[in-house]
Amino acid sequence: MRRNDVRVVILGCGRVGANVATTMSREGHHVTIIDRNPDSFGRLAADFTGRQVLGNGIDEETLRDAELDKADAFLAVTNGDNRNIMSVQMAKVRFKVPKVVARIYDPNRAYAYSELGIDTICTTCVGAGLMRDMILGRPFGQIHDYTHMGLGEDQYE
Repeated sequence: MRRNDVRVVILGCGRVGANVATTMSREGHHVTIIDRNPDSFGRLAADFTGRQVLGNGIDEETLRDAELDKADAFLAVTNGDNRNIMSVQMAKVRFKVPKVVARIYDPNRAYAYSELGIDTICTTCVGAGLMRDMILGRPFGQIHDYTHMGLGEDQYE
């Protein structure tokens, strides 16, 4: 492997998970993607070179099968906030994965988990922030500029 290769396990082969998995695979990273629906793997591009693991991402045996213990990073992007948080906590605590990120839809949950030291991306907040900036003709900010949108004082006021 090249020096900058990352071993990443992705939970959720929906549109976001499949897109990240395909992109990282094309960049030469070692990618394993988990989903409990075998039809979901059809979203992966034909040139995807990673592993596909069928199973439940909050099941320890599934995570072991995905070789989470060897991963540099874990990304949870299922459509369920609870499942994403549970799997990220397992990756962080049980499997000692250095970098874990959970997609969270609920801004309040995303904020609470980020305050507990769990990296979260709240697509609701990020999307709202980007749209606001587009409408107002502002340049896009950094991801952290959007993570607390609607939860307190707006940074631009």
